[in-house]
Amino acid sequence: MIQDFNEQELGRRESLAKLRELGIEPYPAAMYPVNASTASIKAEYDAEKDNLKDICIAGRIMSRRIMGAAAFFEIQDAEGRIQVYINRDDICPGEDKIMYNTVFKKLLDIGDIVGIKGFAFITKTGQLSVHTQELTVLSKSLRVLPIVKEADGKVFDAFADPELKYRQRYVDLIVNPSVRETFVKRSIIISTMREYFNNAGCLEVETPILQSIPGGATARPFVTHHNALDIDLYMRIANELYLKRLIVGGYNGVYEFAKDFRNEGMDKTHNPEFTCMEIYVAYKDYLWMMEFVEKMLATVAAKVNNGSTKVKIGDNEVDFGGVYRRLPILDAIKEYAGVDVKGMDEQQLRETCKSLKVEIDPAMGKGKLIDAIFGQYCEEKLIQPTFVTDYPVEMSPLTKRHRNDPTLTERFELFVCGKELANAYSELNDPIDQLERFEEQAALKSKGDDEAMYIDMDFVRALEYGMPPTSGLGMGIDRLTMFMTGQTTIQDVLFFPQMRPKSI
Repeated sequence: MIQDFNEQELGRRESLAKLRELGIEPYPAAMYPVNASTASIKAEYDAEKDNLKDICIAGRIMSRRIMGAAAFFEIQDAEGRIQVYINRDDICPGEDKIMYNTVFKKLLDIGDIVGIKGFAFITKTGQLSVHTQELTVLSKSLRVLPIVKEADGKVFDAFADPELKYRQRYVDLIVNPSVRETFVKRSIIISTMREYFNNAGCLEVETPILQSIPGGATARPFVTHHNALDIDLYMRIANELYLKRLIVGGYNGVYEFAKDFRNEGMDKTHNPEFTCMEIYVAYKDYLWMMEFVEKMLATVAAKVNNGSTKVKIGDNEVDFGGVYRRLPILDAIKEYAGVDVKGMDEQQLRETCKSLKVEIDPAMGKGKLIDAIFGQYCEEKLIQPTFVTDYPVEMSPLTKRHRNDPTLTERFELFVCGKELANAYSELNDPIDQLERFEEQAALKSKGDDEAMYIDMDFVRALEYGMPPTSGLGMGIDRLTMFMTGQTTIQDVLFFPQMRPKSI
């Protein structure tokens, strides 16, 4: 493969060759004995005791100031940056000054990874630094980093172009510390949720990604082919039906952080590959699940935001603490769209959509027509955490009918800042009712709704063995991370978001 290099990249490759000519391997195989980090040095150094005398630290050169026989440079590791002082006579005590005069000054560049052995000290200007006694080249960088510069309160040469940031996340992580912090918080979110579920007595499990029937949600699946079995399989769109099989099998509570795949559009809040957490707890209902979710999200928010449940999301301050509003979906439509759709048949709903200027298509049934009105008139109004409840049966093919109104279901969706964050049910455990709902979905599919559910007869069979009353919840981890970190696009909370391939 032919690569075109610019002048700086050619220069770095020449430096690479010269290092090897000097007998210095730019990519050594031996382990480097790191015993400190930028954060540990800052936390542990005591100027009065002068206690850090045997430091071994490694990191990437991010800046440097050469002043003849001495220099200051800055290295960055996974926990931050620290200044390093280097003196020619300290690292080259004999007559041979090649390591400083040639290697450090001429053959090393910003972006190179080096190891430093030395001790901590405070400079005359009062800055904590590491005094170099030994320098080791650990990795030569052959490409030039886009180094961010600041002057007079302004930022120059920032690596901020989304096209580059998402394609070259590794560069983004190097030069933008706040990006690294976002993904640290993502990890904290997941670990906090996992601890919360484990403490509630739930078991973390794994279910298939390749499925013969794409069930558990209304979505368009990705299709692949299994050569050995000579059958088409689907990438899972949800793990719901497998988790409920485990409840049938006797577990009281199961959950999974799952990679799901939906062959649909991409925008600021949707990626075709995403992470969803689903949890199912036996002998509970959707009312119990609301309280469970409130306490869980308050716990997560406090963990991520230094004890506060309030999070800044765009122009809004959202409070994940306390009791969230409960708002039936038909009441929401009446409140925000000004129409009462309760009891309307499909034709009446179509006429209502037309009068409200809601875009629809012939394949939509009652459920999607109601959802279209709700989406256009209600969602954006729901800023603070709100449980939208009691969806019509047509919108919820896997949900138990409402105990007080058989035309509705015991379901809620949690909305924050106008976006759905979670979906939960009192799970349908009547196998006869479930089969009828699947058949209604099949009828919608025959009308052209390619997101309608398939009939999963094995799941019906599982229900026929008996599933206890169960509450289930699905929550998008990517969107939750967006909210908890104040990001506005899903691409900013995915290390490697899906993008159209582009040549190097």
